[in-house]
Amino acid sequence: MLTSEHAIVEFRAGRAVVDCLTRKTHGHYTGYAERMLAVYRQGIGRERRWLHQRVEEVFTDEPDCPARRVQAFCKLLDDAAVFAADAGGEAARLRVNVFSRAAAMHPLVEQPDRLFENDPARVKALIAAEYGVDWNDIDRRLYADVMSFQPLEAFADDLDAGAFLSHYNVAQLQACLYRAQSMSITATGDLKTILRYAKLARLMHEIVRLGPSRYRIELSGPASVLRETRRYGVNLARFLPALLACKGWRMTAVLRTPWDATAVLTVSDTDGYSSHLADPRPFDSSLEEAFAEKFGAMREGWRMIREGDILHEHQTTFVPDFTFRHEDGTEVFLEIVGFWTPEYLAKRREILGRFRRRRILLAVPQRSLREGVVPGENVVVFKTSLTIKPVLAALEAVRLGPRVPEP
Repeated sequence: MLTSEHAIVEFRAGRAVVDCLTRKTHGHYTGYAERMLAVYRQGIGRERRWLHQRVEEVFTDEPDCPARRVQAFCKLLDDAAVFAADAGGEAARLRVNVFSRAAAMHPLVEQPDRLFENDPARVKALIAAEYGVDWNDIDRRLYADVMSFQPLEAFADDLDAGAFLSHYNVAQLQACLYRAQSMSITATGDLKTILRYAKLARLMHEIVRLGPSRYRIELSGPASVLRETRRYGVNLARFLPALLACKGWRMTAVLRTPWDATAVLTVSDTDGYSSHLADPRPFDSSLEEAFAEKFGAMREGWRMIREGDILHEHQTTFVPDFTFRHEDGTEVFLEIVGFWTPEYLAKRREILGRFRRRRILLAVPQRSLREGVVPGENVVVFKTSLTIKPVLAALEAVRLGPRVPEP
């Protein structure tokens, strides 16, 4: 994905216009894309900085290509590549040894004489001899921990020019959403798929029923979250390709501008964006899957259902992550809340209060708790994974607690 530094967006009269390559205006970019892909495919063994320089040269005579767009192309190409890494810190140790050895032979001069006999070539040869390798091998490894000097090891062989340019358009949308203050999605189709992706991405959300088959999903943006905004912004950006793979939706996002005003970004399933997710499926469901596997089909009288029905209370809608049914007929719903603020949790409780005829639990990650915040009743706090014991305890507390009116 692109970072916020790669985002190209104009703010015009309260609207956000994201950089987008179209066939009508940028049809000739297909040729540029083929040349960029060729640079990487033919550049195995070349350093990252060399590859970036060659990509920049592709656009030397192109008047309609800002520098930030070229930088974004390089970032996406890097994402599809594998570069040699220096995970063990060998480069730093090598530099210390080489520079220490060279320092003992200073000063170095271009023209050796009787007083100063060491020139750079001689010193390099001596050091290389000590290591028993050619100097070029040392030179290649000397800065292997610096990204610009890392050599290319492999590049995706299934990426074509059209797909690459399409990916660029989606990536610019994603980068733009780092500025999102809120997002509203009106869905007339694929509601459960859209909502599932939003929940798997740990996005704070609220669902309102607008009609028999029409819903509005309100999502909080990273600009509204007080903690871990970068992580939440990445989650919101990761959600976008899943949304683009669905049908029957219109998204409106309120963005925070650099001068602290707001602008509106509008996108729908008819705008021509293509998702790399050909078949929508969960992309980060490890927490739920791990819990479901540990819990099993039945435990201590409780049967677990992975995905429950869509619950309605007038215009308010609630979709639980898990439904638990006890042998005595008690039914409890569990929702896992990823990111939250006290305001969001209070609003969530208000919404769930409308479902007072239902028994509902919330599971909240401890990392999202701010110091001094008390979660409250019917809230299960977990660390890195949702464990069986506290969930069972909460289920039993709800089952043995005050009876609720029949829905």
